[in-house]
Amino acid sequence: MTTPPLAPYPHTRLRRVRQADWVRRLVRETEVRPSDLIWSMVVHEGEGTIPVASMPGVERLSVKEAAKAAVRARDLGIPAIAIFPHIDGSRKDAAGSIAADPDGVIPRAVKAMKDAAPEVGIMCDVALDPFTDHGHDGVVEGGKILNDPTIDRLIEQGLMQAEAGADILAPSDMMDGRIGKLRAALEAASHQDVMIMSYAAKYASAFYGPYRDAIGSAKLSAGQGDKKTYQMDPANTEEAIREVALDIAEGADMVMVKPGMPYLDIVRRIVDEFRMPTYAFQVSGEYAMIMAAAQNGWIDKDRAILESLTAFKRAGAAGIITYFAPWAAETLS
Repeated sequence: MTTPPLAPYPHTRLRRVRQADWVRRLVRETEVRPSDLIWSMVVHEGEGTIPVASMPGVERLSVKEAAKAAVRARDLGIPAIAIFPHIDGSRKDAAGSIAADPDGVIPRAVKAMKDAAPEVGIMCDVALDPFTDHGHDGVVEGGKILNDPTIDRLIEQGLMQAEAGADILAPSDMMDGRIGKLRAALEAASHQDVMIMSYAAKYASAFYGPYRDAIGSAKLSAGQGDKKTYQMDPANTEEAIREVALDIAEGADMVMVKPGMPYLDIVRRIVDEFRMPTYAFQVSGEYAMIMAAAQNGWIDKDRAILESLTAFKRAGAAGIITYFAPWAAETLS
């Protein structure tokens, strides 16, 4: 689109439409609404709530508290919640054996939340890292993360979550081919209405640290001190396009970019290339940085949160997965 020529100053004064709040709102190009938010939440196996030290204001919630949170989300107009598990370290093993346990904390939380607020969508992370004692997202053999055996485990986990009542499955493991295999398994099990939001462009980022604290993820071991053999190189953008194209072709209903703020260019390009519902994950490190700076008096917390959420929408994201969701929904309302 060609921009028409502007009349020279003083006939054109761009500050005219900035002079009062009412006119700034009238010409505003991007709006963030509660319906744009997915509340990122950690559930634990015990009772009550447990503060997460590295994420001020975030708590691990019991199943009972998660059900209350679903009601709160409904009342705030938040359409969906993404849940992640905190598992006691003594129950983890190299295979992540309890990831598909139908009596585990995730299926119990899904059922409780859907009973309490059936109008709220529940999204489940499909990944092994919360359940493995080595902290990786897959099956490890000889220090190598195995692709196809991992997919087999993920399908078991995803089908269990679908049976529990999850509305969206969100594979975050970055194994090749897992979207197509999971979609086929869901169809075969008569879960054709369960949606898949693929972590299609998930980068091997430094911004995940507080999340690993929140879920109690094991320190990476098994001969692999990082996740660079399966998560994406932060330097790459063309690779992101290939990843997204493959996941869409395999049956993803929605795609996601993670982390969010450092990858707004990736969000914009994916939206322009594919015209698919594209989400950004404002990850734990982004949350922690804003909160730490605000607590030190270095930034205005409220303005910084809303500005960051607006940036995702301005980049073209259909919605944002964020730990700020309940605060933002209350403020925006």
